[in-house]
Amino acid sequence: MREQVTLACTECKRRNYTTTKDKKLTPDRLELKKFCRFDRKHTVHREIR
Repeated sequence: MREQVTLACTECKRRNYTTTKDKKLTPDRLELKKFCRFDRKHTVHREIR
C-alpha cells in the first residue's frame, strides 16, 4: 500500500524529489530536509498533493 509522493521545496516552491510512503503508517504530510539544487543549500521539502 505504498504511494508515490512528490516533494517540493518550501523556499523556492519547486518540485525537486519523488519518493514513496506508506499511507497507513504516516497519514500526515511528509517533511524531509533535502538539498535544493536551485537554492544550492539544504532546505525543508514538503509533500504536495
